[in-house]
Amino acid sequence: MSRTVEHIALVSLAVGIATLTGVPIGIAITKSKRAAQIVLYVAAIIVTIPSIALFGIMMPILSIFGYGIGYVPAVIAVLLYSLLPIIRNTYTAINNVDPALREAARGIGMSPNERLRLVEIPLAIPVIMAGVRTAVVLNIGVMAIAAYIGAGGLGTFISRGISQSDPRQLIVGAVAVSLLAVVVDYALLALQKQLTPKGMAKIIQAG
Repeated sequence: MSRTVEHIALVSLAVGIATLTGVPIGIAITKSKRAAQIVLYVAAIIVTIPSIALFGIMMPILSIFGYGIGYVPAVIAVLLYSLLPIIRNTYTAINNVDPALREAARGIGMSPNERLRLVEIPLAIPVIMAGVRTAVVLNIGVMAIAAYIGAGGLGTFISRGISQSDPRQLIVGAVAVSLLAVVVDYALLALQKQLTPKGMAKIIQAG
């Protein structure tokens, strides 16, 4: 149980930071198509780097500060992997807000910040949350690999199972990671429904 809590805490920390940074970035790049192309391209390149290779790159860099192994490089790696789906979904969601709604908000005297806060972001929440869900499910698996650099979590069972030739620990770790991904995905789906404006939820169900 402690390994499960540890795994959830590590992924939550990484994806939480990625959400706090990725959503503002996704909103900011809607103002410039060129900036959007650059940011999304860089984020896509990061995702293509194998997790083991990314850990290997970060370890000598972070070792300068005394964090070459353990949870710090694991959290940073998961944070980087989480940015693409969160930034991309935020950018897409804000861009796809109906222009007529923007005009209506402008017509009743809303400032750009008010339109963003009261109209655009509430309408974009379902798509943004879908990006967060994708990041979480993807990185629950990535965090399991991080056990090889001493990050802990459920990946410890997998690494021990392989090193000790113990299929029981390997199976326990693999099944636990898979079940955790499914349970967390459903929990985030429920949260997404709670955060979705009621009128928007009816439109989605009707569609």
